[in-house]
Amino acid sequence: MRFRRPGRADVRAAARKHFGWKTLRAGQEEAVRALLAGRDTLVVMPTGAGKSAVYQLAGLLIDGPTVVISPLISLQRDQLAGLARHGDAGLEGVAVNSAQPAAATEQAWSSLTTGEAEFVFLAPEQLANETVVERLATAGVSLLVVDEAHCVSAWGHDFRPDYLRIADVLERLGRPTVVALTATASPPVREEIVDRLRMREPELVVQGFDRPNLHLGVQRFTQARHKEDAVLDQAAALTSELGGSGIVYTATRKGTERYAAALVERGVPAAAYHGGMAAAEREQVHHGFLDSSVRVVVATSAFGMGIDKPDVRFVLHADIAESLDSYYQEIGRAGRDGQPARAVLLYRSEDVGLRSFFASGGPDLDTITQVADAVRAHRGATPGELKEELSLTHTRLTHAVNLLEQAGALAFDGAGHLTYTDPSVPTAAAVAAAGQVAGSHEAVDRSRVEMMRGYAETSGCRRQFLLGYFGETLPGPCGNCDVCEERVVDVRDAVVDGPYALNDRVVHREWGPGVVMRPEPDRVTVLFESVGYRTLALAALEADHGLLATEP
Repeated sequence: MRFRRPGRADVRAAARKHFGWKTLRAGQEEAVRALLAGRDTLVVMPTGAGKSAVYQLAGLLIDGPTVVISPLISLQRDQLAGLARHGDAGLEGVAVNSAQPAAATEQAWSSLTTGEAEFVFLAPEQLANETVVERLATAGVSLLVVDEAHCVSAWGHDFRPDYLRIADVLERLGRPTVVALTATASPPVREEIVDRLRMREPELVVQGFDRPNLHLGVQRFTQARHKEDAVLDQAAALTSELGGSGIVYTATRKGTERYAAALVERGVPAAAYHGGMAAAEREQVHHGFLDSSVRVVVATSAFGMGIDKPDVRFVLHADIAESLDSYYQEIGRAGRDGQPARAVLLYRSEDVGLRSFFASGGPDLDTITQVADAVRAHRGATPGELKEELSLTHTRLTHAVNLLEQAGALAFDGAGHLTYTDPSVPTAAAVAAAGQVAGSHEAVDRSRVEMMRGYAETSGCRRQFLLGYFGETLPGPCGNCDVCEERVVDVRDAVVDGPYALNDRVVHREWGPGVVMRPEPDRVTVLFESVGYRTLALAALEADHGLLATEP
């Protein structure tokens, strides 16, 4: 039996009946009840806190199918397997993706149409397929789930251009209720998620980011070979001492293979994982890690999203992550069982240059010009038509379209056609504007790398630094990071009391509006919309009173 407006008792009863949960975790019931009341909801919960349960319970209790937008096919499979484990007649799920045979896709649509399946999982790029959107519209979708919602934000660490299509598709589906889920979203990212998805007065459910069972540490090196030796020494030692499993993150594919081979030589069951491997090889490593036949995976950032393994005892970073958002998500894969675990960054200041190089890929102006010219000539075209006419890959086309759209040169109409917004504006001017947008994105990317440098080189409590980035205040030093252990700290130390506070809205004379991300005794770090993160000396701000003003 389905309930249109279930109460608290109904939600808890459904959790017990269908999932066997005697209690719900913090935030889960609040989010489910908001969705049942028809309210758009943004859920920010740490990795392992049970975000999937929110849409599973809500989808079960709301009449009509639930669409789950999920960025990776492997992640979709994990989520489908999680539903299947419950073996409940109301929890059937299907997937529509490019990796399965056409017959399987047709069967999935049939199950959704007949009501046999409650959940359909889609990759965001499927939303560029007109047939998919039309079939969803016919199905009468009642709840749309945006998993890994930080992917919609240009401020986020894992921006996916395909996520920008979601808001347009929502309107074509009759505007079902929306729930956006993410494990890592600082306040500016949350705001952009709400804006990009056009969420209507959303309920915001944010659980604490602190993972007190994780010991945070940074080890600094001057010689590359010394750092590489330390990565291998620690991975081998922690595997032996702590039991369970571990992950080593590195910036390059070659690095994954080199470290994995060296660990195997030391007798550690290890394997490399990166995006250049064949899908079957990646799947083999994935399963080996889950069943613990592979104790350590050495990977690029391509590994880990959706991994639900409770006994990961350590995460080592042989290179700095691209941002604190990404770093937090990656270390959050350790200690999901609540037991002690270690997160160690092995750091050379020169490593920042490599990440900055990765963040400095310029826009493809030729492709942007092709797309702008084609849309202008046709006076409207679908992404599928453009892809075929211009012989572009999906990624190149989507990137060009999104830059032109953010520059105001292109827009989608209600039927999913791209239009050139002002025929009087020359193509060259539209391309130049798109290039400026891309330049702003690159500046933000580079500044995020600098925030990673700040975390690595801070002389203060690392947990305070990390939580402050996500808009949370830790009143005193944590006592469970390397800095706190190495010096005598007074756990009663108060948070910095100065002219600027965490999350204050400010306006810079040159850089415009921003948000205070880290106040310190002698400086303040601000995330500006135009240039990303900037650290300003309080002495300079005091000397020029009009340089940085707090919004009333």
